Amino acid sequence: MSRLLVGVTLERICKAVLLLCLLHFLIIMILYFDVYAQRLDFFSRFNMRNSSRTLPYVNVSRPNGTAGPLGPELLAPSVKSVSMNSTVTEKPLPPCPEMPPGLVGRLLIEFSTPMSMERVQRENPDVREGGKYSPPDCVPRQKVAILIPFRHREHHLKYWLHYLHPILRRQKVSYGIYIINQFGEDTFNRAKLLNVGFLEALRDDESYDCFIFSDVDLVPMDDRNLYRCYDQPRHFAVAMDKFGFRISLNGMKVSRPDARIGRYRMIKHERDRHNEPNPQRFTKIQNTKVTMKRDGIGSLQYRLVEVVRRPMYTNVTVEIGRPPPRPPRG
Repeated sequence: MSRLLVGVTLERICKAVLLLCLLHFLIIMILYFDVYAQRLDFFSRFNMRNSSRTLPYVNVSRPNGTAGPLGPELLAPSVKSVSMNSTVTEKPLPPCPEMPPGLVGRLLIEFSTPMSMERVQRENPDVREGGKYSPPDCVPRQKVAILIPFRHREHHLKYWLHYLHPILRRQKVSYGIYIINQFGEDTFNRAKLLNVGFLEALRDDESYDCFIFSDVDLVPMDDRNLYRCYDQPRHFAVAMDKFGFRISLNGMKVSRPDARIGRYRMIKHERDRHNEPNPQRFTKIQNTKVTMKRDGIGSLQYRLVEVVRRPMYTNVTVEIGRPPPRPPRG
């Protein structure tokens, strides 16, 4: 009897062990197939990721382009739309601010440090040939031509460009600088050179909104004195005030910046030969109301000698002829 009980017990134990082994085998098989499926899913995602990295280099925009082994027709529609439209979603530039945030204010202007045109060029790499510039990070509100009557002032010009280019760039203005160089050694005629500069700048670029007349020996001492277009003619150098008879007689008022901002420093120099004060200047000013309608752009005669676009400015050399002889002083 005892042997029978032992046999039954051993049989039950063997069945239990067999069931446990079968259960263990099933669990192992389930885990195996689950891991295998995960590996397949991982490698499929990895391959998709690698193929998506190469998609931007697939030419699907041209009908005769090559698309690799897959071909453009097998690409997912969402992927094709991204790759084809990625080059046309450029964000437009904002307009330049009325008051640029990068202005400094009062400037230290000095002329004791030696200056060279090479240094000016190194300091202003963004200025294009011909002395032209437009801000790269915003759309300028205006385009300004700056005209400088000139003869034998190369030393002054280096300092003027050294200071003015950075000032104008901080002011976020689109501009071009024109040096109107008088050919020959006859009497220097500043007003006629400015008229010539007006015509030649327009010939070079018709999109200028206004023109600023500047002297090569005057440098602004504050970059808040904005070189831009105004509703009325603007006198920038209030600390170097001069008469504006022709403007006032033509029914326009002269606008000026605040006296603390419109200060200029002059580069000291000896008076040039053939640039002596005209003894008739006060008489001519008194007769401006009569002569202004017939003496100016409409009657301008000159010969264009050459136009040279240098890295920091455009040089316009002109022959303007001799002025009429002055009457003897009586």
